[in-house]
Amino acid sequence: MTKEKERALEAIEEKADLIRSAADKVWEYAELSLQETKSAAYYCEILKKEGFQVEEKVSDIETAFSASYGSGRPVIGILAEYDALSGLSQKAGSLEREELVPGGSGHGCGHNLLGAGALAAALGIKAYLEDHPEEGTVILYGCPGEEGAASKAFMARDGVWKKLDAALTWHPEDVNEVATGSSNSCIQVQYKFQGIASHAAGAPEMGRSALDAVELMNIGVQFLREHMSDKARIHYAITDTGGCSPNVVQPRASVLYMIRSNHVAEAIELEKRVDKIAEGAALMTETSFEKKFIDGLADTVSNFALERVLYENFREIGVPSYTSEEHDFADKLAMTYSSEEYLPGVAAEFDPDLREEVHELRKKNGHAMNEFLAPLYQGEAFKAGSTDVGDVSWLVPTAQIHVASWPNGCPGHSWQNVSCDGTEIGKKAAIHAGKVLAAAAIDLLTRPELLKEAREEFEKRTRAGYTCPIPKGAIPVIPD
Repeated sequence: MTKEKERALEAIEEKADLIRSAADKVWEYAELSLQETKSAAYYCEILKKEGFQVEEKVSDIETAFSASYGSGRPVIGILAEYDALSGLSQKAGSLEREELVPGGSGHGCGHNLLGAGALAAALGIKAYLEDHPEEGTVILYGCPGEEGAASKAFMARDGVWKKLDAALTWHPEDVNEVATGSSNSCIQVQYKFQGIASHAAGAPEMGRSALDAVELMNIGVQFLREHMSDKARIHYAITDTGGCSPNVVQPRASVLYMIRSNHVAEAIELEKRVDKIAEGAALMTETSFEKKFIDGLADTVSNFALERVLYENFREIGVPSYTSEEHDFADKLAMTYSSEEYLPGVAAEFDPDLREEVHELRKKNGHAMNEFLAPLYQGEAFKAGSTDVGDVSWLVPTAQIHVASWPNGCPGHSWQNVSCDGTEIGKKAAIHAGKVLAAAAIDLLTRPELLKEAREEFEKRTRAGYTCPIPKGAIPVIPD
């Protein structure tokens, strides 16, 4: 651990109360995708006070921002998120389902911690740059709507990420590890059908059912599933059934589709097939439809060179530790869901030898919180989920870590996550993530050979070129 890194980590500790406050405030706000007005304003206020140059409404997105400090190259980007999920309002530190706001939102994906940890990293890097001016620049990006707007993809379309030499981020998880592998790209489209209302008994021949069109479209997509890649996924939700009176032929109905595939170009082609099914459904029912593009995002591109930098710093700094009271809470929380035989992390999932190592670490650990660093895995790995970090990774070398923020096996997007996010366990994860990211960024600022290696790997992995899933002129919108 160099003196420069030690100073950066000390700076983060000095700002620990501020970081905790950010995690708490955004947890309390619990704002949904593209509605994070209070959260974004809060971060911008903090960053201005801390001496960053803040730009608001990046890519014309109301709740997106960037905050830079320093000058010249290298330019290191730190990615922050802060949107919540609907229906997950939950009291902090509770061992049972207790809504804080009936029907309200909650941070089931831990983005209140993600943003706070990114802030911690930016503050640590700034402390280094204060002592070493002209050695580079750090930019913290506030990226709203990861759960339903893919703002990073819109920023990718606008070329925002091309100015960076590297991008680093983290995500709350149940394990301490360096993340790797590819993910599914995803395109979200709403199909809004229009028909003709009529008395369903007295004059059914006069009606044209938009709901029939939605149902026929869904059936058509079911048959499509046999003829798409085994890594592809298609999900839908009927967002408008046209009313609650069965004796009225429904004149309107809409369905929201998420179309995923391992590579963004494949997802775009798969979407075209879904479009044709919608056209067929409209033809069969003599209705019409409007297609509303919601968002799209690309698959992730690994960068082993950056991952090694993150791992070495994670190994040197260690992992969060917990009090007996925190262990007791986490152990009891883990009893509210099933996690038998669950081994966490990418290494355990994709490498049999490393799986055995993780098994031994879990056994030695003795508690629900994973108080160990999982071994570094660098091989082929695929996760069926999606993240707009993928679009960043197609334009600049990108890597991320996971820090244990919940007990082992805690299900994603759950009330248990929200409960733990609001405790000191979650805030410890945010502060710790900031330290690891800041230390890794200092390596990248001071050792040009690391960025050179990362760039060479990036060029090889992305030689096919980036296919942006965002159409020209599209803006982030919320589904109707």
